[in-house]
Order: sequence, then C-alpha cells, then structure tokens
Amino acid sequence: MIIKPSVSIITADRVEHAIDLHLQTPVTDEAPQYLSIDDAVAYSVLINAHDHLIGNWFPRAGDQRPYPNSHIWVQDMKASFSYNERNQFWVNDGSFDLSGESAHLLATLGTYKNLFSGCGIVQDHAPIQTDAYYDTFPIRVLKKYRQCHSLTLGNWWGGETAESEMEQSKGEMPFIIHLGEGSDAIAQGEFAELEKRHLLRSNTMMIHGIAFTEKEIDRIAQSGATVCWCPVSNMFLIGKTFAADYAVKAGVNVVIGTDSTMSGGVNLFDELANAVQIYPGIGTRSLYRMVTENAARALMLPAHYGKLDPQRISNLLLVDKVDADPFDNLLCIDAANIILMIVDEVPVFGDEEWLAYFAVDDNRYTNFRTGSRGKFVLGDPVELNARIDAVLGYHKDFPYLPF
Repeated sequence: MIIKPSVSIITADRVEHAIDLHLQTPVTDEAPQYLSIDDAVAYSVLINAHDHLIGNWFPRAGDQRPYPNSHIWVQDMKASFSYNERNQFWVNDGSFDLSGESAHLLATLGTYKNLFSGCGIVQDHAPIQTDAYYDTFPIRVLKKYRQCHSLTLGNWWGGETAESEMEQSKGEMPFIIHLGEGSDAIAQGEFAELEKRHLLRSNTMMIHGIAFTEKEIDRIAQSGATVCWCPVSNMFLIGKTFAADYAVKAGVNVVIGTDSTMSGGVNLFDELANAVQIYPGIGTRSLYRMVTENAARALMLPAHYGKLDPQRISNLLLVDKVDADPFDNLLCIDAANIILMIVDEVPVFGDEEWLAYFAVDDNRYTNFRTGSRGKFVLGDPVELNARIDAVLGYHKDFPYLPF
C-alpha cells in the first residue's frame, strides 16, 4: 500500500513528486482512461493477451520464411540455434510441467520481458499449472483460463480436447486457442472447423487469425468473441497479418499479444510500434484500448483492471511525457522512461527514489542503472541472467532486459 511521505504522494486525483504536477486531463468515460500531468503520463498497467513465457529466448528462429502455416515453423524452430541454445538451460521432458527450477526461471524471465514494457498482466499460453506456480511472479500471470494449442495439432503439449477444455470453462473463463496462423488451406479451414465444433463463443479468444476472411470476422463480431493480434510474429513468420483494421470497424474485440521472442517482437512496446506502421488508420487510441480495456474483457478480469480509477490506483503505469498526445506517447518510451509501475498495489518497477514511499521489504528488490537513471525492480532479474550465464558458460544478452 502507498504511504504518505512529506514530499511525494499519489492521491486519488493528482500526482505530486517533489514539485506539483497538476492534473491536466480528467478521467472520462468517453475514452480509454489516463491521467496527464506536467512531465509524465499515468496509465493503467498494460495487458499482454498472449505470450509463451518459457519461449522468450533470442534471437528469433525461422530460416525458411515465409511459412505457409505456423505448424511447419514449429518443426523448423526445433532445429534452430536459438532453440538449441535455450535447451542447454532447459529441455522440456514432454510433460510441460513448468514447476521445476529451470523451467520456472525461464518463465520468470518472460515475465520480466513484460514488466519492463509496462505490462502488469500477461496471459501465458501454456498448459495450466498449479495455483502456487502463478503466485510466484513479479507481475500477474493469468491462472483462470482453459486452452488448446490448436485444432490442427490438438493439445499436444498438455490438456484435454478442445471441446473438453471449452466445457470446463463453463463460459466463466476464457477459452484460448491458436487459429488461422498461416496462409494455406490448412490455416484457411480452421475457422470453419471451430464453428462446426461449436467452439465459437463469447469467451473464445483466437490467437493470430491471419487466414480469417471478412465474412468470418463478421461472424466473430456477432459472437462476441476475441481475436488476439500478434503483428510482429505474423509478419516475421507468415509475411502477412490479421485484418485488424477491418476487425475494428466490424466491432470485434481485438487485443494484442507479443507471442514469444522466438518469433515476435522484443516486447509489447515493440508490438505497438509495429502495429501502427501496419495499420496507421487504426490509431493509437484504439491500440491503447487493445492492451487495456479490450484485454481485460477478453481475459475476463475483474472490472477494475484495464482502466485507471483515480479512486483506486491499484494498477498504475507512470511514464515520462515524451509526446504531447498520451496515446502516441506509448510509441516513444522504453523501460528507462517508466517512472513508477504498481501491480495489485505492489510497486514492481520504477525510479529508485520512489521505493522509499512504500511500506515494503527492501530485500525483495534489486537496484540497477539504465541510461542515466537508477531503477528498482521487484525480484532479481540480474541474478536470473547470471544463472543462465553460468549454465551456458558465457554472457547471454536478452534485448528486453534494460541492464
């Protein structure tokens, strides 16, 4: 919880930090919610609707691009340098039990990729783990969901049939599945198969959707389902992407995911920058909705997620104001620009002087420098990187770690 220091406070209606930073833009119901102050902008923490936390190795894999569908890439990826380098640290035994030390460390590495791009909540598309597993990370990793890898490959990595997984969702949690990730007949036939199997429902979240036609997108809009757009991964692997511009006009609940760095962007900031280049007509205001309100709806999160409520600042992303437009501003920042990030009332990252204003155990945090600024972060990603280095026998750089 935030405590009141003498010189710097966060209150319900303004932020003060050493000097007065007056509220310029009130929160309204007509637009995605943000607070604008003199030298900074405060948002709700961002939400990454699709990641594979254990896959955030680098560099990207894919020597035979463009692929007609992602299932071919999966096999090609397993022969890549990046995949085999990661396997020096952790090799999946086929169970997709991620509770072991090495697998958990990799998943934690993936959460730091998200944290350092302002994400306080991430959906890790992997077989469901124990509740205790999800409670160990520095940010919120969604634990209430059902999943199937894809219709074409089935739940080869763990879990039950798509129908059984949907049944177990009871319509009260998202059912998440890769669909239409390609340009060939296999990818093009997956949406019709989904409908045939009665899996297109309001709680369905389809990842990628590259092969979806406009008629199929219209059907998605009518159903109330969600499509998760992963622009960088789509363009890198397939050479084309989901018709997100048409989907927005059709009224589809579109959200954005990073996929893993084995195919996707460096982080969510990178995805947003690429998204606006691909479809500039969508606009940064809509993109912001995709990583806040839309994502909270798709992941069926409690109502206070995805919006900045000045009466309950439990999830806050306070960043430098680099651009006067608060939505365009998200395209201009990186980890160094994050002044303060709070997730579920816990400070997780920010400029080091802010930590003194919270009633927390300093031993749970690590300090480092990025650029000219000292930072604090919950946990110890520096030590995590060192443990990977010790196994590899050399230093491994991850482009999303800002130290």
